[in-house]
Amino acid sequence: MENEVVSKNFIEQIIDKDLEDGCYEEICTRFPPEPNGYLHIGHAKSILLNYGLAKKYGGKFHLRFDDTNPTKERTEFVESIIADVEWLGAKYDGDVLFASNYFEQMYEAAVKLIKKGKAYVCDLTAEEIREYRGTLTEPGKNSPYRDRSVEENLDLFERMKNGEFADGSRVLRAKIDMSSPNINMRDPVIYRVARMTHHNTGDQWCIYPMYDFAHPIEDAIEGITHSICTLEFEDHRPLYDWVVRELEYPHPPKQIEFAKLYLQNVITGKRYIKKLVEDGIVDGWDDPRLVTIAALRRRGFTPESIKMFMDLVGVSKSNSSVDYAMLEYCIREDLKLKRSRMMAVLDPVKLIIDNYPEGQVEYMDVVNNQENEALGSRKVPFCRELYIERDDFMEEPPKKYFRLYPGNEVRLMNGYFVTCTDYKKDENGVVTEIHCTYDPQTRSGSGFTGRKVKGTIHWVAAPFAVKAEVRLYENLVDEEKGVYNKEDGSLNLNPNSLTVLKDCWLEPGLADAKGGESFQFVRQGFFCVDVKDSSPEHPVFNRIVSLKSSYKPGK
Repeated sequence: MENEVVSKNFIEQIIDKDLEDGCYEEICTRFPPEPNGYLHIGHAKSILLNYGLAKKYGGKFHLRFDDTNPTKERTEFVESIIADVEWLGAKYDGDVLFASNYFEQMYEAAVKLIKKGKAYVCDLTAEEIREYRGTLTEPGKNSPYRDRSVEENLDLFERMKNGEFADGSRVLRAKIDMSSPNINMRDPVIYRVARMTHHNTGDQWCIYPMYDFAHPIEDAIEGITHSICTLEFEDHRPLYDWVVRELEYPHPPKQIEFAKLYLQNVITGKRYIKKLVEDGIVDGWDDPRLVTIAALRRRGFTPESIKMFMDLVGVSKSNSSVDYAMLEYCIREDLKLKRSRMMAVLDPVKLIIDNYPEGQVEYMDVVNNQENEALGSRKVPFCRELYIERDDFMEEPPKKYFRLYPGNEVRLMNGYFVTCTDYKKDENGVVTEIHCTYDPQTRSGSGFTGRKVKGTIHWVAAPFAVKAEVRLYENLVDEEKGVYNKEDGSLNLNPNSLTVLKDCWLEPGLADAKGGESFQFVRQGFFCVDVKDSSPEHPVFNRIVSLKSSYKPGK
């Protein structure tokens, strides 16, 4: 038997070589979110990639918050991110870590750079720094404060820390090369004065490190071996390498960039989602129409479906976009053999079986999932008065309509054959009742072979049915127009993204469904009990996904 050939992505190939060359004894990766909003589907790719690599190589995985910008950071976001990472099954080693826990070490690192003549305090304004920086085609020019002595810089930097200077009045800059073709290397700012209350350190600090300075230090302190980030940080890599090299870390981490996940016609920008929340267009960061991880969880997606999606997307160096239909395919594939197929009537009309004995109740044997016998079966009550879907009846049907209409016979799923004999309407011409007769010999499972019918419809027994609210979702974005309005940058929202059905009737087995539980509703799709709004007195179900798919594997 031939050995199986295992295909490895480019990151795994780099790690293999580093281990072979003895660069590191043990692999250590991290997921380093900034707690300034909820995570979205793109972040799930980074979480699962970093965790997956650590697990594959028997190494460690850290969850660390890059909380160096207090203006946008909140404890709510920290808590939501921890919940998302844990829900995805990414088990981090040790405690949750914070960049802010290393502020003292970062300050000492900055002092070290000053003493080496590699950093200086600059008095230029932010606008002047931009002007001095140059352009993509023109080199920058040195700050007039670039040649301050080490002693003066040490004194000024300590006074910055002690709060002697106004916010924005002075910064600490790395002294690298103002003529570098990479603008990120033109003496970047590494510390600024900013009096902000921090969610973790309170008012202990009035100076804060910049991300490009803090991040490599955090990685180095924690012993991260491979700092895996998205492609927009590729131009920042020389600065990352400069920081760890100048600070003389013995086993510096290696930055590797991969392509972001772009999902077509979805909103992932934090400022856009924040505005949707603030304007009340969605009911929070976890609104099921969003693609935050919290929203996908609330809608009924599973960690397994997200992992399947990421495996299909793969890891590459080239940016590309993915159809949302692929994500829907993954949740269908994950749930189809795991969930019971229940009967639910979302747009009900009453069906009365005139020749069925009044007061009689039968309990029909119903297989929970025809494709998975292990899920067993259940008993479902059947009686004289039922609810069926309104579109399962037509007064004057077109050709090839095989459901219920005057004179036609259909099977009630798991029940009997019934023939429509009459119907009633209200003063507006809306059908309110459908009358029929049943054939007692045709009970499902009886082995009846006398005749066949072409149509089968589902139902729920009216006296036993559970009333529920059902929410149907479409894309939050108007797909024909795209996500953003080209004229003003606003969002092109779909006014029909949410349909709320208040008077749905479900079979009684769903009465005790708990928040987060999911089911397949026959012919309707997969649905999940809403964890936020549902209660025993007022059940609320979210449609996770319809049954039909436009995505084909391999396409």
